[in-house]
Amino acid sequence: MTAFSAAPPWQPDSLQLDESLRRFLTEDIGHGDLTATLMLEANATARFEMVAREPMTLAGLSVAARAFQRYDDRIDVERLASDGDRLAAGTPLLALQGAARSLLTVERTALNLIQHLSGIATLTARYVERIAGTAAQLVDTRKTTPGLRALEKYAVACGGGRNHRLGLDSGIMLKDNHIAVCGSIEAAVARARQRAPVLTRIEVECDRLDQVREALDAGADMIMLDNMSLAEMSAAVKLAAGQVPLEASGGVRLETIREIAETGVDFISVGRITQSAPAVDIGLDAPAGAPAAQG
Repeated sequence: MTAFSAAPPWQPDSLQLDESLRRFLTEDIGHGDLTATLMLEANATARFEMVAREPMTLAGLSVAARAFQRYDDRIDVERLASDGDRLAAGTPLLALQGAARSLLTVERTALNLIQHLSGIATLTARYVERIAGTAAQLVDTRKTTPGLRALEKYAVACGGGRNHRLGLDSGIMLKDNHIAVCGSIEAAVARARQRAPVLTRIEVECDRLDQVREALDAGADMIMLDNMSLAEMSAAVKLAAGQVPLEASGGVRLETIREIAETGVDFISVGRITQSAPAVDIGLDAPAGAPAAQG
C-alpha cells in the first residue's frame, strides 16, 4: 500500500446503507442459501481475507464490511485498508472470521459491491491524474446505476473527484428543453431565481458562445459548456472572465481531458467514470497456510 490516502468528504448515510444492503442481500439469498446450509455444518467457523488482485484505488471497503455484519453481527471484521487508499496487487483489505455459512452467503454481494465501487474510484483517479497541475476539477454526473447512486458518487469522491448534483433536488440545471419551454435563457433564469430555495444554485447549459453571454447577463450561477470545441471553450473562459464557474461537458475521454483542462475551465464532468468503469479484481481467500473452516 502506498502512503497516499484521500479521506472522502462524506460518507453514505448509515440508515440508508443498511436498508440498501438488506435489499441487496435479500435479492441474492432468496428463500435461503442452499449450498451453504446443505454443505456446511451450522457450527462450522471460517477465516478469510479479502485481497486486491490488481493495483487499484479502493472504495466500498466500509460497505463490504457492513454487508457481512448486517447479515450476521457475530462476524469479526478487521479492516486492513481504508477507502481512498491506492493499493498494490496482493494488498489485504479485510480479515473476516465467523460462521462459515454466513461468510459464504454474503461473499458474492460484498465482492460485487467493492469490485464495482473500486472500479469507479480507480478510473476516477486516472482522470484526476491527467489534469493534475491545472485549475480544473473532475466532477461526476447523474449517469449512475439506479439504486446505487449514493455509493457510486461516494466512490468518485474516494478516487479524488468531486460530486456534481446528487439528484434533481440538489440544484437547478437549465438544459436546452427547459429553455425552449420558457422561451429564452433570460426568462428561464428569472423564473428559476424567483422560485428556487434561497441556497440553490442555477446552472445553464450552453452550446454556443452567444448563449454564454446571455447566461452571464441573466445572472446564472454556473455555466455548462456542452460539447464545445477547444477554441470555443477558450473563448468562453475569456468571455466569462471569472464571473462564474464554467463546466466543460460532453464526450470527455482520458485522451482529451488534459487539453480541455488547459482551456481554463473550472470543472470537467465525465459520465463514463460511473457509467462505464470496469470492475476491479478482488478475491476472498483463506489465509495462506491456514485451514479455511473448522468445526
